[in-house]
Amino acid sequence: MTNGFLLSRIVLQFSSEFQTVCEDLSAVIHTKDGHLWVASDEAATIDRLSFAEPYIYRHDKQFALADLINLPDRKKVEVDVEGMDYADEYLWVVGSHGTKRKKVKDEKTDEENLQRLTEVEFDPNRYILARIPLCNGDLVKSCPHSQDPAQQLTAAILELTAGGNVLIDALKSDPHLGPFLSTYTQAQDQPLLLPGKDNGFDVEGLAVYGDRIFVGLRGPVLRGWAIILELAVEQKNPETLSLKPIGKEGQLYKKHFFDLGGLGIRDLHFQGKDLLILAGPTMVLDGSIRVFRLTKALDLDENSLCEQAEGELELLFDIPYGIGCDRAEGMTLFTCISDSPSLMVVYDAPSETRKRDLKGVLADVFKL
Repeated sequence: MTNGFLLSRIVLQFSSEFQTVCEDLSAVIHTKDGHLWVASDEAATIDRLSFAEPYIYRHDKQFALADLINLPDRKKVEVDVEGMDYADEYLWVVGSHGTKRKKVKDEKTDEENLQRLTEVEFDPNRYILARIPLCNGDLVKSCPHSQDPAQQLTAAILELTAGGNVLIDALKSDPHLGPFLSTYTQAQDQPLLLPGKDNGFDVEGLAVYGDRIFVGLRGPVLRGWAIILELAVEQKNPETLSLKPIGKEGQLYKKHFFDLGGLGIRDLHFQGKDLLILAGPTMVLDGSIRVFRLTKALDLDENSLCEQAEGELELLFDIPYGIGCDRAEGMTLFTCISDSPSLMVVYDAPSETRKRDLKGVLADVFKL
């Protein structure tokens, strides 16, 4: 397969105050009002960029998630947002839903680093699936629906629990995913989920179509099969969402398995009724980054299994990657040259070339 046809590059420009955002971009969405919205997986904010001049979008506002939704730990500076989408006047965001193993650090001794590799952290802020009203270009806690003023839009988050949220609780008895959500420490009687970057449970994609929510998993990848969860939610109270039965016999989720050549899911995005899938390695390594198209995504059966086949699940193109840098993490439809269908991609750990002489970072736009 060949690399995607690069139509152009867009400068995402940030002032010095917000430069750290562009070092760890994990999600992007282009909304119909012309704004670009991005998130960093090392922050607890959503950032808005506006068109400044051809090929340049400039950062103009930052929104703290703690001001909009009820985060479980408001003092933490990280939420680990890994996916965003926009539907029916709501901006949707999802966290990684996984634990993390501590990293080796150069300043530590070997003994200290070996100990760090035994330590797994549970951060309740990572277990968010939320919707936030987007009103006149701003994220707000509530506002009337533009087409139906009698309908009040409210910021809400999927119900949290001691183990994360109600989705994690529902999955713990799942025959495929339960084993990745059921490890315990001997020292304390609380769940410590298998870390996401150890092929554990790790959300890194979100796409919303009507009342259906598709959540892509970077991990686990089971014998080469990647997984998308399909959900539906309903409002439990003005600030809380609950899972609505969507499967047979009151099941709270559907599971869809895909042959992506052993890759996990990095992002999802609808193009019409087709679902675009950004795929990459599930572990912490450099490797293939690819874009697939799933046709008729809304017609998937419950607990489906989908192999690559022309007209069903097709590989569109590869995205170049670097060694230790330029890891494609987020994508969104974007109008570029001659209104041709195109896909904007943003990167975590951007290379120096991607940042050189810029007050920001370069995003790539590929032809679809």
